[in-house]
Amino acid sequence: MKKVVALAALAASLVATPAFAQGGFYVGAIGGYEGLNVDAADGSVSASGDSAVYGVTAGYDLSLGSAFVGIEGELSTSSGSTQFPSSFTGARDSLEASGQYYVGARAGFVLTPGIAAYGKIGYTSLDTSAFTSAGSLAELEDNAGGLRFGGGLQVDLPGPLEGRVEYRRSRYKDVVGGAYGDANTDQVVAGLGLRF
Repeated sequence: MKKVVALAALAASLVATPAFAQGGFYVGAIGGYEGLNVDAADGSVSASGDSAVYGVTAGYDLSLGSAFVGIEGELSTSSGSTQFPSSFTGARDSLEASGQYYVGARAGFVLTPGIAAYGKIGYTSLDTSAFTSAGSLAELEDNAGGLRFGGGLQVDLPGPLEGRVEYRRSRYKDVVGGAYGDANTDQVVAGLGLRF
């Protein structure tokens, strides 16, 4: 009887032990939805567009028992394109976003064994091209810097694999050297990672 009680106590303690106690390096791939919104510099009009986004990510987590902190980087690309309405009087009436990179920090905690929640914040840069729909002017390319923040859920999968579902918002100021006003992207992505 004592052995049964001891085994039950051991099993209960194992269940209560956070599955995310491990830290270390990881790499992964992400893919999902991106919504792009751009404002005119004078605030008179705005334009938006939807596209797919996909990329790769890598980082390092430091285990704090039932919590963790870490750093990560990401390189992604999308095909988001916007066009201002005909009332817009700017020289270039359309904006296309392509590559983005991100470097930031994240922190999280265990919700249940095998599932953790986390938040993130950091610097992001967006590659843009401004053009006219008529093609009368050459494209104007720029890299706009901004702030990204978001959060998500992380799930242990068999072996060294893990899955993620994440929402993040990125804000950029004075896009294309001030030719446009502000821009932002909203992304919902899923990811598959390999932890070392």
